[in-house]
Amino acid sequence: MTKAEKIDFTLQTLERLYPETPVPLDHKDPFTLLVAVVLSAQCTDERVNQITPKLFAVADNPYDMAKLTVEEIAAIIRPCGLVPMKSKGIHAFSNTIVEKYDGKVPASFEALEAMPSVGHKTASVVMSQAFGVPAFPVDTHIHRLMYRWGFTNGKSVEQTERDAKRLFPRELWNKLHLQIIFYGREYSPARGWDLEKDLITKTIGRKSEIAKWEKEQLARLKKKSKGKSS
Repeated sequence: MTKAEKIDFTLQTLERLYPETPVPLDHKDPFTLLVAVVLSAQCTDERVNQITPKLFAVADNPYDMAKLTVEEIAAIIRPCGLVPMKSKGIHAFSNTIVEKYDGKVPASFEALEAMPSVGHKTASVVMSQAFGVPAFPVDTHIHRLMYRWGFTNGKSVEQTERDAKRLFPRELWNKLHLQIIFYGREYSPARGWDLEKDLITKTIGRKSEIAKWEKEQLARLKKKSKGKSS
């Protein structure tokens, strides 16, 4: 297959599997999404969705969040991990939104990334999912799959994002990044990966990744066979 054919196959497969792409993090507006995305760092979406109702019952807007102490925020979000950084960040950017933006989350990459605890990936998620601005947030799933599929060299998430934006049509970015995440979780995880179930990688994947998987399977078979014979 040519690179263009591989891209077309990938897009068609993802669209067939995931015609609908609900936002994984529960939220009601840009502010609650911003908080949820910050909480999701090194934490599963499922756990974040368990914690945010408790947090938002107390403060679901920047005015109320800014009135809480860092310690009060920390006590609620503790199960999400990285508590000191996240609680300080949420408190600080809530104050920034109140003081600089009249209580409204700014709809610009520059303004978002200037706020505490808001990096480029977080800003990209908010811009794409809250404001509908084309963006391509790269998480671990996207970084892994873009490499497995031979669409990037995998050296950095920044490079992966540049390659994704170069290869895929801009109008597809907001839906596509979610489709890739869903696919990665279901068919091409980091652990317990089964190439036989991973149609895209099996069809167009990087040869070295496929060979690596086959080598691991062979090693497992040998170990299993050795265990039976001993």
